[in-house]
Amino acid sequence: MEISSQFYNVNGIVLHAAIAGPQQGKVMLFLHGFPEFSLGWKKQLTFFAAKGFRVIAPDQRGYNLSSKPKGVKAYRIENLVEDMVALIKQLSTEKVILVGHDWGGGVAWELAGQHPELIEKLIILNMPHLKVFRETLKNNARQMLRSWYTGFFQIPFLPEWVSSWFNYKLMERSMIGTALQHTFTRLEIGQYKAAWRQPGAVRAMINWYRAYKYSRPAYKRIQIPTLILWGTQDKFLLPQMAAKSNMLCAKGKLIYIDDATHWLHHEKAAKVNQLILNFL
Repeated sequence: MEISSQFYNVNGIVLHAAIAGPQQGKVMLFLHGFPEFSLGWKKQLTFFAAKGFRVIAPDQRGYNLSSKPKGVKAYRIENLVEDMVALIKQLSTEKVILVGHDWGGGVAWELAGQHPELIEKLIILNMPHLKVFRETLKNNARQMLRSWYTGFFQIPFLPEWVSSWFNYKLMERSMIGTALQHTFTRLEIGQYKAAWRQPGAVRAMINWYRAYKYSRPAYKRIQIPTLILWGTQDKFLLPQMAAKSNMLCAKGKLIYIDDATHWLHHEKAAKVNQLILNFL
């Protein structure tokens, strides 16, 4: 199934997106996390497009070919959510299926909580509800240690410099070193590096972390049907946050995948895709 590109004017910026599937198909919106971009979902895009869904994976603001507004506050969660609200209203007059991983999962949690009228079903991969994440970071030393890099990212200029060293070696290792062996091919890493090389991309991506202290999440309980998939070998996020997040869902279902890491949609694509399809 061919994946094509399209650009959308939303919320005062331009978002690039990877799209596939029949025009009349039910819309599925896939939101990537750090440091990925739209094609991080390619195994899901091709699968669900072949099943008749209209699949869209945007490069979120600051990433790859999408706009990179200047200033840290441009990347507050409020702006990220409003980007997706505007995009959904362009994509469909009906409710959509929303899928999010990592930071994209954070946006998805907030979007589903604030705008349930736009979302039919929510699927989250390895990202806690933002209320759970906030409380765990404050009270759990193990999670504080796992999230050390978020503190480093608060320093001006240095994180961009270090992240770009030696052809983005640190960012490459942050993925390869925390995934199962052979998860990412050389071709895929090359595609990621091409996205990171876009002017202003690394700074904008890191600004997502810097902007969070200025954000005002709603932290709402989720009323729509929700599926949480969690790779338990995640090196960044404690698995206990998955169960706590599920408790904030009125119609939640949690499935642990014990032989997967934070990058479960790459490592166990067939299993993840089938679990999502069963849920839908």
